[in-house]
Amino acid sequence: MRNFFNSFSTDRDVAALVGKLLRTGVVTASIVAFIGGVVYLTRHGAEVPDYKVFRGAPENLRHFPGILEGVMSFSGAAIIQLGVVILLATPIVRIFFSAIAFAIEKDYLYVVITLIVLGIIVFGMVGGLGG
Repeated sequence: MRNFFNSFSTDRDVAALVGKLLRTGVVTASIVAFIGGVVYLTRHGAEVPDYKVFRGAPENLRHFPGILEGVMSFSGAAIIQLGVVILLATPIVRIFFSAIAFAIEKDYLYVVITLIVLGIIVFGMVGGLGG
């Protein structure tokens, strides 16, 4: 694995890897969400929504295990939600790879700063402080 990261030792190579990572994440999320939309519309396209009553996301789509369970049962809404999760995870993975790139370059100040940013994001996601 170290040889893989050594091949991306220059700043331009790291920037290219990060750019490819972001593009791949966005394209993957778009494809997954599109497939989920097609599945959802084939199953629920003829339903008329009642806009007088707000219905948020079902409980099973608010947590990752529930999303995966819905994807395994081929639920269109769960597949769309998985696409959203992939889209949200893409910049977080970019931050993680940036920390690795800074470590390879031996730029330890930026490693610490990047890990602090990553820690704040992860704490905010799993801490449940948002309500």
